Amino acid sequence: MYIGFENIIQIAAVVTALGTIVAAITAAVKWFARQKRQDEDIQAIKEEQYILSCAILACLNGLKQLNCDGEVTTAHDKLAKHLNKKAHDMGQN
Repeated sequence: MYIGFENIIQIAAVVTALGTIVAAITAAVKWFARQKRQDEDIQAIKEEQYILSCAILACLNGLKQLNCDGEVTTAHDKLAKHLNKKAHDMGQN
């Protein structure tokens, strides 16, 4: 069998096409893995923010018990309202 110049070009084209397909699939798999990691990171950040918000609310409760008024009461009410709203919003999802 004679391997001519045209056959070499055709083989190179097939190898290039296969390489391109493999690269595209690899890129897609990496992209989905990165998205999954980002979703996990976002969930962890949300949990941490919730814990910090509860801690801040506890501090504001303590200040209210020490008869601090004004901005403490305002911040306490806003934070309690926000956490309550978020808890109800999360229950609907």
